[in-house]
Amino acid sequence: MKLLTMLMAVLVVAACADAKQPWESTPVTVNTDQGPVTCQLYTEKAVLWDRATARPSGITDDTANRVCRAEGEMRRGGATQKVAVDAL
Repeated sequence: MKLLTMLMAVLVVAACADAKQPWESTPVTVNTDQGPVTCQLYTEKAVLWDRATARPSGITDDTANRVCRAEGEMRRGGATQKVAVDAL
């Protein structure tokens, strides 16, 4: 029974893996105090999926993802700016 449950979980995850692709933007670069972060942004209505695809070595994955979510939020409002990483 455990094996069947695990197999079903894997299949559900695999089926949803490409669910975000139709909403992908062209990757964008966000200039931060510590260097550029490349972001994959998605739909303008939500920033939950926005994530970093490349970052400077001095920025953690979590911080880089927050930079991308902040960029998504700014673009929803129609603005862009340089992000201060320390403020995140």
